[in-house]
Amino acid sequence: MLNWLARDSLQFPPLEQALREPDGLLAAGGDLSPERLISAYRHGCFPWFQEGQPILWWSPNPRMVLFPAELHVSHSLRKLMRQGRFEVSFDRDFPAVIHACAAPRSYAEGTWITRAMQAAYLELHRRGIAHSVEVWQEGQLVGGLYGLAMGRLFFGESMFSRTDNASKIGFVTLVEQLRECGFALIDCQMHTQHLSSFGAREIPRADFADHLERYLDQSGPTPWASTPG
Repeated sequence: MLNWLARDSLQFPPLEQALREPDGLLAAGGDLSPERLISAYRHGCFPWFQEGQPILWWSPNPRMVLFPAELHVSHSLRKLMRQGRFEVSFDRDFPAVIHACAAPRSYAEGTWITRAMQAAYLELHRRGIAHSVEVWQEGQLVGGLYGLAMGRLFFGESMFSRTDNASKIGFVTLVEQLRECGFALIDCQMHTQHLSSFGAREIPRADFADHLERYLDQSGPTPWASTPG
């Protein structure tokens, strides 16, 4: 039975109560307030729903993650990065990145990054929790990604690319920076072949929860100058 959240409570059901079909659906309802979103990520779930649907909260099992030390970069991509044709920045234009991530894709109908979702993550960015990576070419934004940083963990949300390899370069640059800063894990949520090619792999949900407990409240350096370390 699907759990429905009360608006006056930020508590989520235990992750073990997530449905097996569809995999990982944990709860519905609630709102997208900053406090609830923070509670959700700390608990091990995230929102994902289409326009017109109730807010749906997911905790898939297994969970797709990337350990920074296991990053794999192809020879061709590494060669392209050395050419210096792209510039990568952090938090230079979060609104532009999330807007681009929400744009229609040729392979999908609609977007799960609704206006309400954009507004919610923009507020998290103002609070120093959500961050963006921008990839520039000749002064134009050609790729990027955004996600949340909590403790020694980064929760990836979405990426976009307007030219070949732009988002890949942004992603690799981010992972390498997070590795240097001592981040333990990057949450990729669900399996894709694209992420697998970078070394991401699936782990049991229980193991993911263990990483949350261990690293969420740790502090240290970050790639974002505006984020307290």
